[in-house]
Amino acid sequence: MSRKGRNSAVIALCWAVGGVGLVGCEEPSKDASSHPAPESSAPRRPADDAMLTGTGTRKVKVEGRSVNVSCAGTAADGKPVIVLLHGGGDELKKMAGLQKALSSHNRVCSYDRLGAGASDKPGGPQTLDSTGKVLTGVIERVSGDAPVVLGGHSLGGLIAARYAGDNADRVAGLVLMDATSPTQNADLAEAVPESATGPAAELRDQTLAVLGGKNPERLTVRDGKVRSAGDIPVEVVKHGKRYLAEVPEYGSGMERAWSKGQRKWLAVSSRSKLSTAGNSEHYIYLDQPDVAVGALRRVTSQAADRA
Repeated sequence: MSRKGRNSAVIALCWAVGGVGLVGCEEPSKDASSHPAPESSAPRRPADDAMLTGTGTRKVKVEGRSVNVSCAGTAADGKPVIVLLHGGGDELKKMAGLQKALSSHNRVCSYDRLGAGASDKPGGPQTLDSTGKVLTGVIERVSGDAPVVLGGHSLGGLIAARYAGDNADRVAGLVLMDATSPTQNADLAEAVPESATGPAAELRDQTLAVLGGKNPERLTVRDGKVRSAGDIPVEVVKHGKRYLAEVPEYGSGMERAWSKGQRKWLAVSSRSKLSTAGNSEHYIYLDQPDVAVGALRRVTSQAADRA
């Protein structure tokens, strides 16, 4: 197996669920620094300001912690604000190019979760419920009482979809970009059996450790059923380049499990659709930004039409 193939597989499994800092979990070759997060020329506002307006990056207090939030663009035609959720091991700077592209037609914000980027470290172990409370606080600062469209990549997609199922009144639409499966633990255990050895077993063990909370966010991700958010517009976009197949012996099974996990997210809404970004590996919004932008714009327009 080539080094490139191994790195791609590690990114999909380890980084997808927050594994920065684990042995073998490396930064993708694409340089996020070429797209710095939007900054404002105005003085930074105090952390306890209520609503975030204008363009720039601010710190806000949520659940007693400082959370780094970046916004750009102007709300138009009654469209919901788009909130972007980065993958595990990433930060809002990684999505700055996507945010900039969307901001020409939409109001769009992103944020660093606790333990990521410029936000505070969590005060202790996190669950999907506790990280969801932080997301609620961010939504209140960028959109008030109005629903938002969530666009999540990888672990951010899982968080967004779980949140939508529990907070249908706050979420008007979803775009899930190669989102971590709702049953990632079971999927991986099935694709790579306990008897496996070599690279596949290493990836399995590293990823299960990450899912168990060994990640900078201290977030434990447990398997669970997909809860419905009603009939909100949802687009699920999966990678098209079968790079997981490069993992010796078990790669094809890992690809099948990943695709199966993407299809499971369709249950989040009666108006879900699945598509494939044919020229993309895991980072769809970097490999094919037009695909990510198009999906988010469509869902936002559909959400606005339903309002």
